[in-house]
Amino acid sequence: MELQEIESALESLLFAAGDRVPLDKLSEILEIDKKTLKLILQNMMDKFRNSNRGIIIREIDNGYQLCTNPENYDYVKKLFEPRHKQGLSQAAYEVLAIIAYMGPVTRAKIEQIRGVNSDSALARLLERNLIKETGRLDAPGKPVLYDTTEDFLRSFGFKSKNELPSLEGNEILLVQENLRENLNNINSEK
Repeated sequence: MELQEIESALESLLFAAGDRVPLDKLSEILEIDKKTLKLILQNMMDKFRNSNRGIIIREIDNGYQLCTNPENYDYVKKLFEPRHKQGLSQAAYEVLAIIAYMGPVTRAKIEQIRGVNSDSALARLLERNLIKETGRLDAPGKPVLYDTTEDFLRSFGFKSKNELPSLEGNEILLVQENLRENLNNINSEK
């Protein structure tokens, strides 16, 4: 294998991995001894650094990782800011409240309470790591159980779910009824 082909393969492997790849693994995949491979990687690291590229190769704990150039931090940060600043929809807040107070709870129970499909709200909450799958209910079909995460607690300023404002049985029914009324109003406006 020629040097250019090795460098191209290394760049592809590091990009595809997304994380640190141990030198042993790279050596095994490319069938090149570690000493030679380390020299090639060092040469690539120097090339990347000296050519003012947007990516660099870092050596981390006897492995290598493709990373963004720290000089571009401000630009990369902006790429992810809007995503984190996007708020949750009303539906997502409703689903989150149900899970926070009743979790672990199934999608079917959430949809029974809300009276509408909640797949998209659940997906958004999972994506934001505010809820997680905590197991399966021992019932036909073994439905997934959802509960809140540590990120949920951190985001809303709670140390534990015990700090959630308490709701009495009647208040839960009122919240459920208000949710249904709001949904009916929204549906009738369409």
